[in-house]
Order: sequence, then structure tokens, then C-alpha cells
Amino acid sequence: MSGEQGGSTGGRAPEAGAVALSSRLTIPEVVAVARDGARVEPFAGAARERVEASRATVLEALARPGERIYGITTGYGSLAGTRIAPRDAARLSWNLILKCAAGLGPPLPADWVRGMLLARANSLARGASGVRPVIIDTLIAMLNRGVTPVVPGKGSLGASGDLAPLAHMAAVATSGVGEDADPFSGEAWFEGCRTDGATAMAAAGIARPALEAKEGLALTNGTAMMVAGAALQLHDARMLLLHAELAAALSFEGLLACSAALDPALHEANNQPGQVATAARLRALLAGSGLVDSDPDRVQDAYSLRCTPQVLGPVHDMVAFLSGRVEAALNAVSDNPLVFPAAGSAPGAVVSGGNFHGAGPALWLDTLGIAMADVASLSDRRVFRMLTPELSWGLPAMLVAEPGLHGGLMSLQYTGAALVSDNKTLAHPDSVDSIPTSANQEDHVSMGANAARHGREILDNTRAVLAIELLSAAQAVHLRPGGDERLGAGTRAVYEAVRACVSPVVADRSLAADVERLEVAIEDGRLERAAAAALGDLWPPAPR
Repeated sequence: MSGEQGGSTGGRAPEAGAVALSSRLTIPEVVAVARDGARVEPFAGAARERVEASRATVLEALARPGERIYGITTGYGSLAGTRIAPRDAARLSWNLILKCAAGLGPPLPADWVRGMLLARANSLARGASGVRPVIIDTLIAMLNRGVTPVVPGKGSLGASGDLAPLAHMAAVATSGVGEDADPFSGEAWFEGCRTDGATAMAAAGIARPALEAKEGLALTNGTAMMVAGAALQLHDARMLLLHAELAAALSFEGLLACSAALDPALHEANNQPGQVATAARLRALLAGSGLVDSDPDRVQDAYSLRCTPQVLGPVHDMVAFLSGRVEAALNAVSDNPLVFPAAGSAPGAVVSGGNFHGAGPALWLDTLGIAMADVASLSDRRVFRMLTPELSWGLPAMLVAEPGLHGGLMSLQYTGAALVSDNKTLAHPDSVDSIPTSANQEDHVSMGANAARHGREILDNTRAVLAIELLSAAQAVHLRPGGDERLGAGTRAVYEAVRACVSPVVADRSLAADVERLEVAIEDGRLERAAAAALGDLWPPAPR
């Protein structure tokens, strides 16, 4: 998603059902709030009491003479040895927002920023960050009333957390203290208008609380950008994988492939659950086909057809595993220091550590990007076969009835190949890089925020490549004699859903708008829903 406003929900009030902050926040709930405008319930009960106890522990520590507490009575990073007077602790919080709001580049999409707001609120609500409940209340109000901060996409190292992106978010949500406080309030979208943060918050009827001791650090020192991005990307990856299977099945039809490669015994023998499930869905889609297995001389197919379950299945398994890790991170506390109230005989403590380090999210996002780049690569190879007479088993060159006069889908495959190549560059792991900062105090950083940005771009490219395959496979079926009448029940539903978006290519035309319509159909899930409706109980569910 792109554009000035950056996504589908920026600047408008939410509409859907409610989500509660909890220790069990899920990826579907993040998607519901970030994209569908689900309301976040008020923050109350035992969780609010934990936050109040954590805040009281901060105030107790601040009142002890000579207490040295990182980021509260000391400077930040390499300045941790510099003492700060307790009376200046609130100013120190706001100064952190000002100095960290140094991000650059195009803004993050609105859904990503809303996911950040939710992830940060949920982390603070765990009661180990030492903030006042009003800080959490403010983030919830921003989500519920549709105030979306403008957050530049570049500038986070992914260790000391996502400082720059979160500072731009916090500048909208909060303010400095005293008459001499800097008036900076960042920028935000509200009701379709991009304006300064203070104006947007006032228009929404939300007060910006003045920061107090520790709160600036709690708002900026965490992994919310990376983790929110990962949550949305895993949701999208699961949808793309299902559509990769739909596209593959339609390519099986267009290329008259052999079904033996989908034999259940063969896949059970490899003992990989994702592979078994992908093969089962392909069999269900192709059941009753008169195109598959129609070439009596064919023994087996190229890897891009024959090995589809062996490639897509492990990606399903990986997405399921990564979803567990990301959901754990959504329910974690990742700022520094952490504040633990007194419990029993144990006194309250403020503990400095490194939960903000994004090594985990960086590795997870890199892994997802690499896997989805391979999904796109496999898809492009099937398209190439359909356009090439020596490989397509009787289809006309470039999938057009009069090749030569018409170039057909030739240039569309060029576009797909360019996107696949782009993915290969984007999939270089960001997590293997580190640049020391802060006078070498921060001598190893994760670069996970870069992995998050690159991962989203890989998914966008992959969606386009799958749209190209769906268009190509439908064209191949169209060119087979009686092809659309010889499809399986599942692939017929997919074919008809594709045809509702694009017509057959008879003569050369620009196909860019056709691909864009299919991308939208993939994104909103209508093709998968068409297949599921046609097959009913025969459509095996994908792992979640």
C-alpha cells in the first residue's frame, strides 16, 4: 500500500469490533486494528493496577538521594555516565523524543503505524515500563479516533529499539513540560488531512500528556516497528501462499501437467506437514480436470511444476513458526530499563538490560523475505514455460493466437522477471550487518527495521508476480481447445474469478491495469474464497 496517506485506514475513524490489550494479542487482532479499524477496548482492571504499581516504583527510585538509574537520572547511550538531576527527569524524557525524531524517507503505510501504536500500547500495558496509565490511554484514543502519526520509514537501527520511528509517533502523542518546552509535535493524518500532530490531536479531542520521568524512554525504546511490520507481513504471506497454490494449480491445467507428482503417499513419505497440506490443496483444486494428465507421452514435469509442494509447503511451515515467535514478541516488554514493582519480600527494582535489541525480529523478517522471494521465483518459472513453445506442450508463442503481429504476454514476463530480480537484492539478509553507534556503546545493532521495510517490498513484488501467473495461466487455459470446460471444479472457480477481473488477450493491449486488478483480488482474498466455496469441505485449511 502506498500514497501520501500511506494505507487504508489513515485519517478515518475505526469501524469494526473490539480488541483488548492483553498478554495474548494475536496477529489477526493486529490486522483487525491496523487495517479494518477494529476498536481497542479501554485499558482497565488488573493490568491498569500493574501499570500504576510500576509507575510508583519509578517515583520511589527517583526520590532516593543519589540513585543512579539509566535514562532517568543519567543520560542515554554513551552518555549513561552523565548524572541528571531528578528535577530534570521530565525534560530529559522530552529531549529524547526531540533528538530521536530524526527519521527520513517516505512515510510508513498507515496500517503499519497503527500496528506500531497497538504493539507499543500492549507492551506498556504489561506493567514493566514505568509509565502512567494516561500514556497508554492516549495511544488507545489515537487508534480509536483515527489519528495516524506520519512516521518516516528510514532511520532505525533496530537496537536501542526503533528509536526514530517511535519518536515520531511519540511526538504526536505527547508533549514537553513547562512553558519553555519545544513546541514540536510531529505530523499526523486525521480525517484525510495531514497536519502537525498537535492540531490533529486537538481536532480529535485527545489531550497530549506532558511526559514525565522514564516515559520518553518507554515510548521510544522498543521493537514495535519491527514487530508490527512482521505481524502484518506474516498475515500477508499466508494469503500470498494460498494464492500461489491457486496460480500453480491453474498453471498445472494450462501446461497439461502430470498429477502423479501430487500423490499423497509420495508426500507423506517426505514427512513435511506443509508439503503434505499443499499437495492436498492442489489435488482438491485439480479434481475432475480433463486437462491434467491429458498428454499420454508425458512421464514427469519440470521442477517448477513437479516440486511445487516441496517449495511452498516448507514456507507454510516457516510462516506458522514465525507467527508464534512474533505473537510472543507482541506480548513482550522490550524497552530499557524495566521496572518491577515489589512482590512479597522482593523489593521493587529498576533493571537495565537489552530487550530492545531486534536480533530476533531481524532474523525472522529476513527469513520470511528469503522464502517469499523463492515463491515469486518459482511462479515466474511457470510463466516462462507457458510463453515458450519449446516448453509449453503446444501453446502458441507468448500466449497469443497470432504471435509476431502481436507480442502477447512477452513484456509482462519481463516485468515479472524484473520483480523477481528485485526480490533477490531485497532478500539479502539485513541481520548480517551491523554498524557501531553512540561512541561504540551500541556496538552491535540488528538492522531489523531495514529488514522490515525490505520484507514488505518483497511481498508487494511477489503479489504482482502471482498476479502475472494467474493472468498467464488463465490465458493458457483459454488457448487450449475447450480449456475452460475441462478444468477441475476448484480451478474452474479460480479461472472464473480471474476472468471477472481480466478478459482474454486477443490482441496487444497494455496489461498493467489487468495485473493491478488481480493484485487487488489477491489482497482481498476473493480468489481463495471462490475456490473454498466451490470445494466446500474438500478444501483443506492452511496452517495458522
